[in-house]
Amino acid sequence: MWNKWPDRHSVLALSIANCAFLPCLAVASSAFAANAVRISQVYGGGGGSTGTYLRDYVEIYNNGNTPVNIGGWTLQYGSAAGNWGSSAGNIFTFPVGTTIQPCQYMLLEAGASGTAGVALPVAADFSTALTGFSMSGTTGKVALFSTGTGNANVACGAEAVGTIVDKVSYGGGNCPEGTNVGTLSSTQGAVRNNAGVTDTDNNLADFTIVANPVPRNSASPRNASCLVTPTSKSTWGAVKSIYR
Repeated sequence: MWNKWPDRHSVLALSIANCAFLPCLAVASSAFAANAVRISQVYGGGGGSTGTYLRDYVEIYNNGNTPVNIGGWTLQYGSAAGNWGSSAGNIFTFPVGTTIQPCQYMLLEAGASGTAGVALPVAADFSTALTGFSMSGTTGKVALFSTGTGNANVACGAEAVGTIVDKVSYGGGNCPEGTNVGTLSSTQGAVRNNAGVTDTDNNLADFTIVANPVPRNSASPRNASCLVTPTSKSTWGAVKSIYR
């Protein structure tokens, strides 16, 4: 998380200087609890004879202030009790040079096309039509890794240290952040609250199950609440505004 700020110690020092009381320091420190880039939607209900959309999708989002080069990062799917990326088809690697801008979304269209539902309402930035990544519509897990090596076909807890950027477990899937999102269906997706901003590292608290969810891609409007910089000079806004 620190890589989106020039110097963690100078930021902390500035936070202390602007705070008269310890609670203010606690608020400033907690702002670093989550990674800027995170999974913002998961829909696994496509690819069958029922469903809202013809294909599955995973949406990611950058809640940070700077562009992030995610080239070589991977999205990996795992069944409820299975390993991450148990087959090559359950791993998607972002192409070299892929950059997600501040407050921007990116969309991966996944799995084979079904016979029910409609095409995604926006064009996917990436597609796995030829390689798989077919997710369960009810129970499973998806993780975003900062590397393309060392995590294929590994169990929960055996991941290379420090490589998990974010993960979402739904239904009866193991390996959640905190507590799982509930069981989904062919017409429901898990959508991160506040258009992707909310991230307490608890899947149940951070996501809402939404009927007929609407995915966003890199051309979709950027998150308005992410773009806004607080103006108060005695709060975290004073620190954040320096690096906007």
